[in-house]
Parts: sequence; structure tokens; C-alpha cells
Amino acid sequence: MNVQPPPEDRTDAENADRGFVGSAAHREIKDAAGRVVWDLDAYAFLAAECPETANPSLWRQSRLTAKHGLYQVTDGLYQVRGFDLSNVSFIEGDRGVIVVDPLLSTECAAAALALYREHRGRRPVTAVIYSHSHADHFGGVRGVLDGTEDVPIVAPAEFMEHAVSENVYAGTAMNRRAIYMYGTELPKGPAGQIGTGLGQTTSAGTISLIAPTLSVHETGQEEVIDGVRIAFQLTPGTEAPAEMNFHIPGRRALCMAENATHNLHNVLTLRGAPVRDPRVWARYLTEAIELFAARSDVLFASHHWPTWGTAELTGFLRQQRDLYAYLHDQTLRLLNQGHTGTEIAELIRLPPALEGAWHARGYYGSVSHNVKAVYQRYMGWFDGNPAHLWELPPQESARKHVEFMGGAEAVLPKARAAAAAGDLRWAAQVLNYLVFADPGDTAARDLLAEVYDRLGQGSENGTWRNFYLQGAAELRGHKPVSTIDSTSPDVLQALGTDQIFDSLAIRVNGPRAWDVHLIIDWNLTDLKEEVRLSLANGVLTRTRAHDGTPADLTVTLTRPQLLALATTGNLDGTRLDGDRQALGTLLGLLDRGDRDFDIVTP
Repeated sequence: MNVQPPPEDRTDAENADRGFVGSAAHREIKDAAGRVVWDLDAYAFLAAECPETANPSLWRQSRLTAKHGLYQVTDGLYQVRGFDLSNVSFIEGDRGVIVVDPLLSTECAAAALALYREHRGRRPVTAVIYSHSHADHFGGVRGVLDGTEDVPIVAPAEFMEHAVSENVYAGTAMNRRAIYMYGTELPKGPAGQIGTGLGQTTSAGTISLIAPTLSVHETGQEEVIDGVRIAFQLTPGTEAPAEMNFHIPGRRALCMAENATHNLHNVLTLRGAPVRDPRVWARYLTEAIELFAARSDVLFASHHWPTWGTAELTGFLRQQRDLYAYLHDQTLRLLNQGHTGTEIAELIRLPPALEGAWHARGYYGSVSHNVKAVYQRYMGWFDGNPAHLWELPPQESARKHVEFMGGAEAVLPKARAAAAAGDLRWAAQVLNYLVFADPGDTAARDLLAEVYDRLGQGSENGTWRNFYLQGAAELRGHKPVSTIDSTSPDVLQALGTDQIFDSLAIRVNGPRAWDVHLIIDWNLTDLKEEVRLSLANGVLTRTRAHDGTPADLTVTLTRPQLLALATTGNLDGTRLDGDRQALGTLLGLLDRGDRDFDIVTP
């Protein structure tokens, strides 16, 4: 039987309210066109008692993450929370204020800075710190800087590579799945979107990026920024591939970025990402305890609320460490006994001390999908059973399943009975066969949508809830036009030349290019750089040295012109020497991603 945290424990509620200074008088944050990108009152319904349409534990978590305003963490350290998925922190220095993790969008970041200044005076921004390479921690930077200020922007080593590649290479697919994960298109309310567990949802404003000017290359590196001494701890491969914690000795304050928050985080996020390493994640948490815990009075992060007290924050970090280490080690133990990822996810339960801790609950990550991610990290997609080595694709498999089970006429009543009996996981699996076998079967679609509603509304995990409810909405015909686009102009401008050419290579339609052979030399005049692209066997290869084989075409241009050509096909100012058709042939072989591809139907 699962251990539940004590419902009478008010520590989180008290900490989430502690230090409250005030919130914004204007409740809607709008972009330049007047479009609402964040509504501070959207989750006011959470003040009511938990309805039957929500898991009480998730309702409790969402109440806490929906709190918004300016909060004092300690002397000279403030946070604005509830203005986006993430928090922005303000460290007061000798001349102004250091901004840590300026949210996802410029509009929300500007509103947060305005709220801070309303209560703390018009202090200039004297530095920006990006704790890691996810967009909700850098995207709002132009809301606090206009790009002309000569101030340091601090980030962990390899920040730009990961910040840009994650949003471009698989950005189209990730953005489509992010609609499901964050529930951005669901109505906010007791039967709809109530949060993600990590925060409420993503804002809908403008994503920006200004490149760092100061990189943190090693743990122990210290910098004095606007008179504030800060000691950094690099934690690559944890919650993000480029991430860092930091300590402010003069304030006895420890920032844990997104490595220790008030929930179980994701080893593999449901929107898609490289699998994270819970083994090193746990080791870096141990290192943070050893380096900083005894010298800290408060721990804060870029999500959720702080933890005060040396003993309290040390215990918090130890349990967070044990959470990731336990999932890693026990998954390895069981896979070495021959269990598959799906089986292990059903076998593992957390130790009672962790299961009974509110901050270890699976509001954002889950034990189930994190265990499968650990299995995937070590063993890949294949579980070793030859029957799973070469399975039929989903639609064909579904048709044959339904045929074997006696046809839709026999299957639908059995699925309805399973749903009525509360066997929702099986009902969802069977009904999914019916929908994939015949997407026009409205009875199957409607029943599957009902099952998804029930699974979502019973889920303690915010992202699971959103996935189920968004799936139900699309089965009922409410498919949104994607409004999420992480490839903002700033992100694209940050692409290195190799990344620009990589973004072309992953768009080549291989079968159409099988028999096409061409060589194009690129002369980037502003970078004094030459690159050769060769297309053969459907593969676009990039080299800087070649064997003297003449090119079909030489393209002379600047890096901004290359970016314009790669993203829009614009050739303005570009010089072409040789067979101009070679470039047209290459561009004609490039596919564009589908931002609205189907997920719950074939």
C-alpha cells in the first residue's frame, strides 16, 4: 500500500507564502499586439476545494505553484514566482541587480522586473545568470535587457550549443508534443488544465536569447559580480545537458537551478529530449551537500518555493539525491534480473520515507516513465524479446488486433465493459486499437476520449493529466493549430555555421535524394571560413577540407545571408558561381516539419 504524505503538514504552504511582498495590479500580461500571453487570475479556481475531476494531491501542488508575486528569500535576494512556468530571481548588488533565469518570454520577464522595481526601486540590471540551457530559463532575457547594456551574462559551459540544438534539431516534434505535456491549448479549470506540477504552464510570449559573455567551466569557479561573490558548481547531464548550481556565501543562499525542486523531475521529459543521467544527477546532489549545505540558511530554485534552515535544506537535498539514485540503482538491479522497462515500472515502489515526502511525489516526472527512461538509457528501445524486434507499425497492427478479436462490433462492448469496471488502462489500450484500425469509428473515439478524461482527472502527475486531456480533446475534433515555436529569431541567430548546415542535413528527403550527386562550396566572407557540402546517397556531408574535386557551385555570402537562405530561401546579396541549379536542386530536396502531426489518430 502506498504511503501518503501527511495532509496536515503545512510547511510547503507556509514556505510558499513566506516573504510575500506584493503582486501586480494588472492581471494580464500582453504582447505588443495586445495578445494576452499570461493571465495571473487564470487559476483562481484553485482556491476552491478539490473537485472529483482532479487528483487531490495534484490540486494541492497546483495551488502552491499558482501563487504569484514578489517574494523576499533573504536579505538582498528576491524572486518573482507565478509569472511563467519558472521563477526569476533578483540578487541585489552594489550598483544594481543580478537577474537569474529571466523566464520563458520577454513580456513576462519585463512584467516581473517591473514588479521587483515597484517595490525595490529602479535598480539597473548589472548582470544576468542562466542556470541552464532550457528556454524557460533564458527566453525572456530581452525583457530585462535590450541588448545594448554592457553587462556580463553568465552561463554554464556549452550552454549555447545545447540551448540552440534542442530547440532546432527536433524542435518541431518537441513543440507538438509540448502542447500535450503543458496543456497549453486546454481550457483552464477543474475539469481541464490545472498545472504541470513544476509550474502552471508555459507563457505564450516572445522567446529571445542573448549569448553569454562569461562561461563557467569548472566547479569551484568563483566570480564577483556587482560586488556579490558567487561560487559555481557545474552539473552537466543532470536536468539539462548544460546546467549549474551556485552559492552566494555572503547571503548563505544556495541556488539549485532545476536539480532539486518540490517534485520528482523527469529523467526523460514526455515532450522528448535526450535521456538524462540520474546516476550523475544524484552524485552532483551529494557534491552540492558537501560543498554548500552546511554554509547555507536557505535553498532556492528556478521553480517552486524555497526551503529555509540548514538542517531542513540538507534533509531536502539528501532525499532528492536518494530519489534519483534509488530509481537508477533499482532499475539496473531489476533489468539485470531480466525484467523489461515496462515490467520494472510496475515492480518498483519508493521507500516509505521518500514516498511520504511531498517534494518526492511524481507531479512532473513519474516513477513509471522515469524507470522506463533509465532502462532506455542503458538498453535502448528493444527489450530483447524477438517478437518485439520487428513489430508491425501501429495502424496495421491495430487492424489485425481488431480482426483477431472479432471485429469492432465485438471489441467495443468489451471495451465499454472494461471502462465501466474501472479497468481504464486496458480499456485505453483496446480502444486505441479500434481508433487506429478505423479513425472514423466515432463510437470508439468518443469512448476512448471518456477513458482519457478519467485517466487524466485521476492522475497525480500534471503532465500525464495534460496528455490524457489533450488526447481526449483531439479525439473529439478539437485539434489546435500549434502556437508554440521555439525557433525564435534570437535562437536562429545563435546557430553556429555547423549547426546551420546540420539543420539542412536533417531536412534532406533521403529517398528523393538517393540518385542526386552534387558538391557546393560555401565561402563565408565575414567569418573567413570555407565549407564544402557534398550530397550523395541521400546524405548531406559537411567538410572543410576536400580532395580538389571541382564543385558544381560556389556560394559566396555572409553568415546572416546563409541563415536567411537556410530558413527562408532568400538569396539577396548572395553570389553564385557555377551551376546555379545545384542550389535549387538542394533546396528542392528539403522537407519542412509538420507542426500539427497526428498523435492520437493514425
